[in-house]
Amino acid sequence: MSSTEIGKAGTDKSHTVQGLPSVDRRELMKGVAAMTLAGAGIANIGSAHADSAAHEMGVLDAASAIKSGAITSEAYVTKLLRRARDHADLDAFITIDDTAVLQAARAADKDRAAGRTAPLLGIPLSVKDSYMTQDLPTTFGTAVLKNFRPSQDAPVVKSVRDAGSVIFGKNNMVEMSYGLTGLNAHHGQPKNPYNKAHVTGGSSSGAGASVAARLVPAALGGDTVGSIRVPASLCGLVGFKPTQGRWSGDRVAPISGTLDTTGVLARSVGDCALIDAVVTKGALQVPAAQASLKGIRLGYAPRQHLDVIDADVEKLFRETLSKLKDAGAEIVEIDLGHDFTTIAERATWGIFFHETKPAISEFLKVNNVPVTFEQIFEDLTPNIKGAWSTFVLPASPKYFGEEAYKAFMTRDRPELQRRYGEAFAKVDALIFPTTPCTAPRIDTQWEFPVGGKNTSYLVLAKNTYPANCANLPGISIPMGLTANNLPVGMEMDAGSGRDTNLLEIARRVEAVIGSISAPV
Repeated sequence: MSSTEIGKAGTDKSHTVQGLPSVDRRELMKGVAAMTLAGAGIANIGSAHADSAAHEMGVLDAASAIKSGAITSEAYVTKLLRRARDHADLDAFITIDDTAVLQAARAADKDRAAGRTAPLLGIPLSVKDSYMTQDLPTTFGTAVLKNFRPSQDAPVVKSVRDAGSVIFGKNNMVEMSYGLTGLNAHHGQPKNPYNKAHVTGGSSSGAGASVAARLVPAALGGDTVGSIRVPASLCGLVGFKPTQGRWSGDRVAPISGTLDTTGVLARSVGDCALIDAVVTKGALQVPAAQASLKGIRLGYAPRQHLDVIDADVEKLFRETLSKLKDAGAEIVEIDLGHDFTTIAERATWGIFFHETKPAISEFLKVNNVPVTFEQIFEDLTPNIKGAWSTFVLPASPKYFGEEAYKAFMTRDRPELQRRYGEAFAKVDALIFPTTPCTAPRIDTQWEFPVGGKNTSYLVLAKNTYPANCANLPGISIPMGLTANNLPVGMEMDAGSGRDTNLLEIARRVEAVIGSISAPV
């Protein structure tokens, strides 16, 4: 992606959806910090109740409770640290520094007592271990970098710290972000809090487990082909992947400069919107007064998104379509073309594999990471090393050379963008099941049936990766629980750069669908 494209991607285009309030991004952080959060649901909460229910609070709720004095940051993180120890079997974290967390929480409480206001003051957030964090181990999910402590935070981490956040710990992840089920042979297999025999999805696997298990209210993740939205779907969370370039990717271990983006997993759209406003230094939208979807046009493409799907997921999706229609949304059937899936698959994976080695090599060099690409490769676990040996190394048998890569970038990718452009001329967002199935079992995570047919784990990203290739923002919200009591998400994608409108549509859709029960 060129610098011009990145600049465009990071700017909200002047697009107003009928019935949605306009956004004055020039308000910046002042508007966020001044929010009363009266609608967060706990404005008048008692301190005893706040402490007992602290782990259930989301970002907005916790910010309100800390601001009002209903609970201190120290008491809040102490409870979460205890929960993290009690649920250590989830393998959600690689690193937690209890002492540093408590020190940061006490400092936030002192700041509050001194009159400081900040949108995330005293709020603990966890961070995928692909982000560089100052003086905190950063492994990128590998073993070879177990002792690496960067001298600087990634810009996104700095943004949330500057807004008052307490960095709670570094989440487990797929090694070098190269996988969709969550497995990490070095640091353990993260387990789904809804059923520990099932995967979390990946590569932001620990982030998904930690937020779903109420160990933290939100976590920073990364998404190249679905690595935020897949675990959000499988763990019953909201996962927001911004338009590429809206959030900084600096000092975050890359796979593909074209496809990568940083983002967030939380338990509500409002929490994602707050963190997005902090990271982008934008204004936080005032929530709509009611959940009506009147004037909103939502498109769905059954030919592309419902062709490979479990029956219970399709049933839940169609029931959700009916709810949205009853709430006033106009539901429009879209066809993205008979060869859409072929083009998206070819272009996405071709770009993905071609860009991996140069992206990682340059990242290691620029950020003074004390290993080389070759050292990382030699230390990879067999399944990921096998993928790199087959697709990533220039001498590998299935490597995509420059001619093929040029075709992906100049022919296929623009064609996807053109088709999406035609769709978004008719609708405000596209909606579809984020994943075609619920979380597969850990013991069958590489191959499992979907829709009665055996599939590989790559099917988990079938519906998510086209948004990365076409440079669209996407958000997954919980659609419900299936008969096996596992969650599954519904994704909404919007036109490139229309992140703020997407978040507001998602907030209103979330209000119609309702919440799902927490894991037992």
